[in-house]
Amino acid sequence: MTTPMTTSPRDWKAGRSAQVKEEPAKRAGDTEQNALPSRLDAPATWQIGGRKLQSRFLLGTAGYPSPAVLQQAIAASGAQVVTVGLRRQLAAGAPASADGDFFGIIKSTGAHLLPNTAGCRTAREAITLAQMARELFDTPWIKLEVVGDEHTLQPDPFELVDAARQLVKDGFEVFPYCTDDLVSCQRLLDVGCKILMPWGAPIGSGQGLVNPGALRTLRARLPGVPLIVDAGIGSPADAVQAMELGLDGVLLNTAVAKALNPVRMARAFGLGIQAGRLAFEAGVMAQQDMAVASTPVAGHPILL
Repeated sequence: MTTPMTTSPRDWKAGRSAQVKEEPAKRAGDTEQNALPSRLDAPATWQIGGRKLQSRFLLGTAGYPSPAVLQQAIAASGAQVVTVGLRRQLAAGAPASADGDFFGIIKSTGAHLLPNTAGCRTAREAITLAQMARELFDTPWIKLEVVGDEHTLQPDPFELVDAARQLVKDGFEVFPYCTDDLVSCQRLLDVGCKILMPWGAPIGSGQGLVNPGALRTLRARLPGVPLIVDAGIGSPADAVQAMELGLDGVLLNTAVAKALNPVRMARAFGLGIQAGRLAFEAGVMAQQDMAVASTPVAGHPILL
């Protein structure tokens, strides 16, 4: 009997060294190397911003057909963190209270609230809005957005760093929405950010990961830093790709809110993110330039 041929697994050295703290569930007889969650729908926990989570899916709350659909989508997604654009909600006439109807729906899901500073153009605007959000929601979490270009909604790296510096001093846990530029990300870490949210593509574009090489570089160069891809995700396949690169989570909004069936799409993304993470942990096979037979042969014909 011949020994089946095997292929070498992809080199995940850089990515694996950057994983955040894990607490995998173990079964009787499992070792450290082969331990797996007891159920595929019960992923290992991870920690971010001082909270322990199971889901790596962060979901936005804007643009849904109705509050009921939003509530169902959150439940279907399995997301444990949802974002709210405070400035846009207030501008639309929503009550300036965490007890308003919209915020009541969010609270009823049991998800952790991550207020954001969407719509801000300067560090001063973003800092003021972050302080309002902390008062309203009693949370130090803030998704920091400071946009520098109206066409692409690309983050302004200079205003973003200035705002992050002050908010960290003020005791916030800052989740900065940034580009995939390595130096800009390093500057955010220098001023005290512990989490980074690099974009996959411009907000709402649905283009997917336009520069996976840059995200791969971030993963390799910033070991131990939680990286959550934010913006531009169009389909669950994009989310799977991000997770296979070793990123720690995915935040998206439009791809679910604008789907023909947001609830089903939320579920699809939840499963995709889970599958992508599991694939990363398992180690995806290396790509080959030539064909490699999956069925071994002895090298001699067999006459029957």
